[in-house]
Amino acid sequence: MEFQIGDIVKLKKPHPCGSSEWEITRVGMDFKLKCMGCGHLIMVPRKLVEKNCRGLRRPEGKD
Repeated sequence: MEFQIGDIVKLKKPHPCGSSEWEITRVGMDFKLKCMGCGHLIMVPRKLVEKNCRGLRRPEGKD
């Protein structure tokens, strides 16, 4: 799966705020994700994101 900065990923488990959607703000061996509910930032390994990803959508106007 090809991930890009600005993509929205839906993960398996929700964040404690209730949102399960995260915006990708950094791509590499680690991903930096921003919670779409509360804005909390986390760094997680690429392997964990690929394993727990349940959906991917690109923002409007982005290829």
